[in-house]
Amino acid sequence: MRRAGLVTNRRNGKFVYYRLADDTVLNLLAVLRRIAEQNVAEVERVVCSYFHDRDSLAPISREELLARSRAGEVIVLDVRPPDEFALGHLPGAVNVPLRELETRLAELDPAHEVVAYCRGPYCVLSYEAVAALRARGFKVRRLEDGLPEWRAAGLPVVTGNA
Repeated sequence: MRRAGLVTNRRNGKFVYYRLADDTVLNLLAVLRRIAEQNVAEVERVVCSYFHDRDSLAPISREELLARSRAGEVIVLDVRPPDEFALGHLPGAVNVPLRELETRLAELDPAHEVVAYCRGPYCVLSYEAVAALRARGFKVRRLEDGLPEWRAAGLPVVTGNA
């Protein structure tokens, strides 16, 4: 991918950090994902058996989430690790990493709908968060995709821990 110009890298001691060359690479990956979903039976089987079993409700679209979060109708829950959250997250999102969800349930108001998101449409973190919160009586859905697709769509992204 680096030779094709899809990713860039930087070295820091023994470590090499890679990042997408720009957000248009996400569009390429999304097209490849859709082709795989349409043409490879194994992809469809995995999607149905794992993801659909954990989340039978329709996910919320980016546009609907943006409108509902601006109106204060939902709690936006980012279940990625704190370092990823600090690099960029949805406006107004609360960061509760999946591994901390059990111990931090009191931070979420069960009277409000929760919308969980993470790294993308097949990131298991949001699916697991939805299942865990539903088991505890929360009204919860997941974002149809994740932060990379949100950013690629030109929607607002906030950086930092606040």
